[in-house]
Amino acid sequence: MSRLPYVPGFAKPDARGPAPKAVGKALRERTPRSGHGRFTPDAGRPDAVTMVEESNAGRLPELTRIRVGRMAADPFAFFRGSAGLMAYDLTSTPVTGIGAQLCGDAHAANFGLYGDARAKLVMDLNDFDETLYGPWEWDLKRLAASLVLAGREAGASEDQCREAARDATGAYRRTMRLLAGMPAADAWNAIADERLVSHTDARDLLGTLERVAEKARRNTSARFAAKSTEAIPGGGRKFVDAPPVLRRISDAEAAAVAASLTDYLDTLPEDRLPLLARYEVQDVAFRVVGTGSVGLRSYVVLLLDHRGEPLVLQVKEARSSALAPYAAKAGFPAPAVPHEGRRIVLGQRRIQVVSDSLLGWTTVHDPEAPPAAGTPSNGGKGAGRPYQVRQFRNRKGSVDPTALADDQIDDYARMTGALLARAHAHSADPRVVAGYCGKGAALDEALADFAVAYADRTEADHAELVAAIKSGRTAAETGG
Repeated sequence: MSRLPYVPGFAKPDARGPAPKAVGKALRERTPRSGHGRFTPDAGRPDAVTMVEESNAGRLPELTRIRVGRMAADPFAFFRGSAGLMAYDLTSTPVTGIGAQLCGDAHAANFGLYGDARAKLVMDLNDFDETLYGPWEWDLKRLAASLVLAGREAGASEDQCREAARDATGAYRRTMRLLAGMPAADAWNAIADERLVSHTDARDLLGTLERVAEKARRNTSARFAAKSTEAIPGGGRKFVDAPPVLRRISDAEAAAVAASLTDYLDTLPEDRLPLLARYEVQDVAFRVVGTGSVGLRSYVVLLLDHRGEPLVLQVKEARSSALAPYAAKAGFPAPAVPHEGRRIVLGQRRIQVVSDSLLGWTTVHDPEAPPAAGTPSNGGKGAGRPYQVRQFRNRKGSVDPTALADDQIDDYARMTGALLARAHAHSADPRVVAGYCGKGAALDEALADFAVAYADRTEADHAELVAAIKSGRTAAETGG
């Protein structure tokens, strides 16, 4: 039988080119692995306070004080809110040219548990606001640096903090090699579950993970609704004010959010529509979330089924990725983004094996609001802002890396490094990345050096922010 012609979209027949592993290995000549260990701040680097103030642009002014207050809590909290500042710094560090769909904010607190459609708990990355296609090293460097900062906050020794960064990189490297040697479909569908604990030798974490899992199983829409809503005379429920985190909004604002759910339905697979058709939209409230996300417009929408059982959706403003301008400088220009919510949703789906079954996006139109720069608008509906939509409290649970015991931070580092490798392997060929990383510890040692240096820089940035608050240069609130 003659060979079939090439079918676009599938792998091309062997063209006598180098094997993917050899391609990755050859990149070491151009970008030595030891080079990743160096970090020197750019001479023109803006000061940390200026970068924080610039990142507050477009956020709700009454909430930016809370955001600054949360970032000032400690260096790790500052790091969580400064993904754009680190992206600026990373443009002066080496890149191999291998691209992957990045989380964009792969710090140690953005890993955790969540429930799939059948309520089974899965471990994975769980924050994708900054996701985009870019240098795979950036996610790994952000993870490594965050582990040093979290370890310091937890009271671990400097040697333990450095070891955590080194072992996260080692786990990433070994997991990429493991995936590179598996059948493509098996590697693609590798689920991050309790078996990962054995693979990464993270047995000291078992007790912590079990406690987090038990808490996650209780973290549901029904539990949130029971605490945050009250019955309405005549039937139904409504949200109860709990400022500054949860507050009621005007009827016009609530109606605009509710109306946007029609467009949201168009972004879902058709087989999800009969499920949502069994729920009635009851109420909408504003809810403050996160550290880096504070100040963004974020709503919770209460839905009730025929039995009065609740389902809560989160409708969260989607801004452009803080990494976008810097990824372009590193050789990864972002394509035109028709909708920032769509970017986040598609990025999440490209990273996770199992994603929220109700994940989608929409545009909220407010006739009284001026349009946000670069956001879609509709003359008939008024200015529009892009949003992502997902289930709220979908059995999510997370480990606080700053509260881990000394003998756990290293286990947690290995686990998160393995999770990150599995996530990147969906978009980057694991054979190429594994070929570059190699079997030895050269990359592990380099990224440990980088992580310590960048953690030192972050502590200095945090001190600048605290000083600016004390001097009155910038305002902060510790509440919320």
